[in-house]
Amino acid sequence: MSIDEYLKTMERFIDDPYGRQIRNRFAASDGRSELAVLQSPSRQEYEQVRRAVAIMTPAEKENAADLDERQIKKIAEDAAADPALLAIFLNGYSLKQKTK
Repeated sequence: MSIDEYLKTMERFIDDPYGRQIRNRFAASDGRSELAVLQSPSRQEYEQVRRAVAIMTPAEKENAADLDERQIKKIAEDAAADPALLAIFLNGYSLKQKTK
């Protein structure tokens, strides 16, 4: 599965009402539930990740699981995305690749 295909799997659950309910139930005291982003992203979260993936080079996409913190921060900065959100997405992709 390519990183673009992985991103596409998230798209159908954007702002899913049930997903929001679950995210709210398990949110931290500050209202955030970052780990659920891969299962039910908000429109804003999805758009940030989509922009980041769109600007990644073919080599970065091919080796997404091996990107270091500096590279992730640079991609996120260039895409106007949250680096932590991008890191969660890339970690999820890496795990998906390892379980195939």
